[in-house]
Amino acid sequence: MDADILHSGFDGLKFTIQTDIPSSFREELASAKKHAKDTHGDCVVEFGPIMLYVTGTGARGFTTNTGDHGAIWLFQDPEDRIPNNPGITVDFRAFGLATVSLDGAERHFRECMEAFGIKYVETQLRVTRADFAVDFLAPWFEPDREALVVPPGTKMTEYAGVDKSVTVSSGLRVTGLRAGAVKNRQIAIYDKRAEVIQQKKLGWLAIWNAALEAAGKPHIDLKVRATSQVWRFEMRLGTKQLRNRFEMRNWQDIHDTIGDAFSDSLTRIRYCTPASDSNRARWPVHDLWWQFDDVISNHLLHNRSGVLPSDVIQANRIAKMRELDAMLSGMFITRAAISDVSADEFEQFMERHVEALMQLANEHPASVEDRISKAKARYRFD
Repeated sequence: MDADILHSGFDGLKFTIQTDIPSSFREELASAKKHAKDTHGDCVVEFGPIMLYVTGTGARGFTTNTGDHGAIWLFQDPEDRIPNNPGITVDFRAFGLATVSLDGAERHFRECMEAFGIKYVETQLRVTRADFAVDFLAPWFEPDREALVVPPGTKMTEYAGVDKSVTVSSGLRVTGLRAGAVKNRQIAIYDKRAEVIQQKKLGWLAIWNAALEAAGKPHIDLKVRATSQVWRFEMRLGTKQLRNRFEMRNWQDIHDTIGDAFSDSLTRIRYCTPASDSNRARWPVHDLWWQFDDVISNHLLHNRSGVLPSDVIQANRIAKMRELDAMLSGMFITRAAISDVSADEFEQFMERHVEALMQLANEHPASVEDRISKAKARYRFD
């Protein structure tokens, strides 16, 4: 059974930058933070075209934001640093991502860094979180824990309210499922209508109704649940996927391979239609999951390379080993020819000559351990 898609796109994106803020910027933040504490409200500071809202919180740093359509910016105080923590964390807000997409988020990031006078290079960036969401108008749907098929050992949570988590619900309408870990891979299916009503995020209602209007369909009225039930399917990827598995570090990496990361996750988790078959892996995929998969695949089609970075590294390593083996083989044949070794004697010659080579290696002024270490540093494939 199909459902109307009211919204699709990135819902979260977080970066860290391994650098310190300049002293002049630090002084302005410190002054604004003090003013925010004294007045019990945010202090607004203008940096060219950027309006930065500075709060009075942040024990050893500065908590700021660039508005509902911008990002939350956390700055470490360079004069009171927390050891091993990144100097800057940027957490893009959902409304901004929903309206300006990935390209707009990158523009906002670069404009802010320039306005704040923060010097950095791309290698100092680290991608720590990326979320992609699809909102379905599907009053007929209700999440079923049994229908969510996940890898063995994956933790699953069923919850009956926006701020409540329970493993067993009795007499309560299930409003969502969550499986996996934020640092790795997590799927969340939840009642977005309830969240919008309870947290008064009516900007989403405007986005949904704009989508319906564009499709020539009537607006939804949140007061009537039977015709306004919106379910969000959201895939969240953390550092274990983005940095460790797909080796994303900066904006270019995001543009090149974020589609591969989400497509890979969709093959490992799925929402199915329960069947009598005892093997849940054979259960048919639910109609909403097919739509979710299609939307992500189409939306991120141009953000895919089709190959894992680890696959490229392994391919390069194998190619180099084959090249060196070919060189060794050729050198052994040349050495055998100079020594008047016949083709029939070649195998025995190689076996005997290994001992001579080992002796030469041991007689070298540098130890074998040091020479191997230097060779590893010279031939890095990561």
